[in-house]
This record gives sequence, C-alpha cells and structure tokens, in this order.
Amino acid sequence: MNTLSSHDGTTIAYGKQSEGPALILVDGALTVHSSGSGSELAGLLAPRFTVCGFDRRGRGESGDTLPYAVDREIDDIEALIDRAGGPAFLYGHSSGGPLAMRAAIRLGSKVSKIAMYEPPYNNDPGAQESWSQYLRQLTETLAEGRRGDAVALFMRFVGTPAEQVDGMRRAPFWPGMEAVAPTLAYDHAAILGEPWSVPTELAARVSAPALVMAGDASLPFMPDAARVLSQAIPQGQLRMLEGQTHEVNPGVLAPILVEFFTS
Repeated sequence: MNTLSSHDGTTIAYGKQSEGPALILVDGALTVHSSGSGSELAGLLAPRFTVCGFDRRGRGESGDTLPYAVDREIDDIEALIDRAGGPAFLYGHSSGGPLAMRAAIRLGSKVSKIAMYEPPYNNDPGAQESWSQYLRQLTETLAEGRRGDAVALFMRFVGTPAEQVDGMRRAPFWPGMEAVAPTLAYDHAAILGEPWSVPTELAARVSAPALVMAGDASLPFMPDAARVLSQAIPQGQLRMLEGQTHEVNPGVLAPILVEFFTS
C-alpha cells in the first residue's frame, strides 16, 4: 500500500495496479481494501486501467480526522484522482456507490464516468421506520463504545440470523470488524441518511454518465432502487446482472465495467 495526505492532513492508504485511465474503487460498509477485499476485481481490471483501491478513512491503514464529514471523504477521492493524474472513473459497491455519486457531483469534470452496484436505498415506505430505528440504535451503541454490538446490530438489520452473528463474534476476523465499526455511522447516518429512499433530487445533479447495476437474485428492493436511481440521473443507465446477489462475482462484473468505461 502507498499513502498520500488528504486535504485535512489525514493519511490515506491506497494500492495501484497497472497503467492506463484511472479507475478508483470505492468500497462499501466495513470493507477494508488493504485486507485483500476487492483484489480479484482490481486484478481483472488492471489490464485496461490504472486501478486505485484504497482504505476509506477510519479503516485499515488509513487515518481518520474527527469530526467526520462526507466532504472529507470526497476530498480523499479527489486526492487520489489528483495523484493518478485525473480525470478518473469511479466504481462504488453498495454504500460506496452513493459516496461515488456525491463525489461525481462535487468534483465535476474530474470524474469522467461512475458505476454503482446496488446502492442500498429502499423506496418501500414500510422500511423507513425500521431504518430510522436502526440509525438511532447505531448512534447510541457507538456513543457507548460498544463496537461489537454495533457490528452485530448492522448484521441483524441486513438479515443475518442471530445464531450466525453469535458465531461470527467468536471468529478470528471479528476484531477487525469491530475496529472499523465507527465507519458504519459514516456510511449509513451521513452518506445514506434519512429517509432511506432514493435521493432523486441529488441524483439529478449528476452530470457524468452513470451505470447503475443490481443482481436479479439479490434482496427484492435492490433492483427497484437501482431502476429509480438510474432514471433520476440525466445520463443514467440500468443493467441487471443475472444470477447475482449483493456479493457480485468479480468475473461477471469486470467485463461490464470495462465495456461501460471504455465505450
């Protein structure tokens, strides 16, 4: 991993592969690039792009500067674009997608195109109260320093059975998840925010061409959110990936990204 200093002095750790147009991978909740997550996708994209994967602030080998602000994360992306010689393509998975979208709006011509896989919005009115309750509980749990409980809260919210969560808490990887637990508030309370529905007015401000993807074997609300978001972005397009869940297969995803970013 290499490092750079973001605009507020925070150290951001990143990895870079190959040469060509810059493509920055923006991870979703709890993902730490330096742990090896995303390496397969980066390797598949490296023959066509200069692929930059990074530890988002508060994760892995990157630092963190409080108080948190979404603009500071966008500053991190801008610093990576500048380091790569910009402009750049952005790909965001899950909650990394909404961050990439916000970066594209603020950074303008520095972002050539963006792609998002299953940005986790939910337009079901019945889901709004459960999301608000989750955010309240998350805020309280983190304020009390109960990082493990915060991760468990998130896992249960996304449908992981309680007995499976209990098993995960005894697994060797659990301390690593606890270490980045505060960033759940970054992704969910700050970037996604309330309500949980697709922010169509925000999406309408995206000037770059955008590809929004979802898997047809994923959670039912994901394809609907992707459709609504793609329609709200002026140069948006939708693509459904057959047989894919939220954990999309890099071998399926990579050719689609290559096609979109090089067309």
